[in-house]
Amino acid sequence: MEVTNQRYAELDWLRVILIIAVFMHHVFMPFNGDDWHIVNSESSKLLDDIMVYFEQLRLPVLFLIAGAGSVILLNRLNSRTFLISKSKRLLLPLLLAMMFITPPQAYFEAPAQFASLLDAYQQRILLFDNKHLWFIEFLIIFMLLAIPFKRVLDTSSGQSLLAFVEKLVRRPFGLMLSVVVLVTVRCFLKTFYPEQDGAIENLSVSVFYLVFFLTGMVFMSRPAIWQSLRRYRRVNLYSFITCSLVFYIYYLGDFSFIGSLALRWQIWWGLTALVSWSGMLVMLGYGGHYLNESPAWLRQTNELIYPFYILHQTVIVVLAYYIVQWQAGIALKSLTLLVFAFILTAGLCYFVIRPATWLRLAFGLKQRT
Repeated sequence: MEVTNQRYAELDWLRVILIIAVFMHHVFMPFNGDDWHIVNSESSKLLDDIMVYFEQLRLPVLFLIAGAGSVILLNRLNSRTFLISKSKRLLLPLLLAMMFITPPQAYFEAPAQFASLLDAYQQRILLFDNKHLWFIEFLIIFMLLAIPFKRVLDTSSGQSLLAFVEKLVRRPFGLMLSVVVLVTVRCFLKTFYPEQDGAIENLSVSVFYLVFFLTGMVFMSRPAIWQSLRRYRRVNLYSFITCSLVFYIYYLGDFSFIGSLALRWQIWWGLTALVSWSGMLVMLGYGGHYLNESPAWLRQTNELIYPFYILHQTVIVVLAYYIVQWQAGIALKSLTLLVFAFILTAGLCYFVIRPATWLRLAFGLKQRT
């Protein structure tokens, strides 16, 4: 088994960039016409058309980064230490956040249902409603699966699989052609689980993201695979551009002549998988080529991006509740929400959580030495 102690700076960069992208997505949700927690009276179809595309790019790569990181950790830690570490970093913050961070979202979404914010806490503190934290719930399950999958990769059969993938990536379109596995999995499971909610039992969503997580483990297990992402970044970029154009042609066009609605949905889910996979290859390839330095500020930001994620949606919902009531246009409202939500969330992470030992524990940060 090839093991490397190299620090992959592109993982730090991409993790921060993609969590900020998730933050921006939630900032604009009140204004795109979807039925979100807070809805503005006016909506933008153009905004919705843009957001539906970028929805395909963020979370798949975040799960892949988590899978790659799990291999790095499992190469250094035994299974027991790995589980203890992930319980402190993921499980404890998830439980505390569901008790104390998510209840305000329910209150500001429907304040008439509660006598006060305190009443919302009293009613919901033990409901453990995960809201946007389903992402962490998925990570906990995937981290448990990472241990047996890592053991499989260390067997002779696992090494044969890695050797096959390594041989595949020597061809320019090798990794791009392997998207057929992802498309098949997604379209098959969407037949039985058509919804897109973030429940772990919704297999068309959870297994889709699990494929990216396990892919991250495979990629990180052989340096040659990771290096090929940089080598063929331009080829993958052409594939990504092509998939994106086809995605939008289908999204904006009228293809009712193709056949049944069920068939058209299958085509749609296949196209979303193509965009997710090709976008992932491009981000890793160009990230590995250009984002290979890890300055001190990035390491600090990479540490605080986790509590930032936990806090951000509650902060957005609270501020959006008041901002959408303004007599102003979408541009002013959304920009104001973006600026103030970022300042407040980042400020809480840096000035409140970072210095406090007990808050660092509650938000999954390592203790300061």
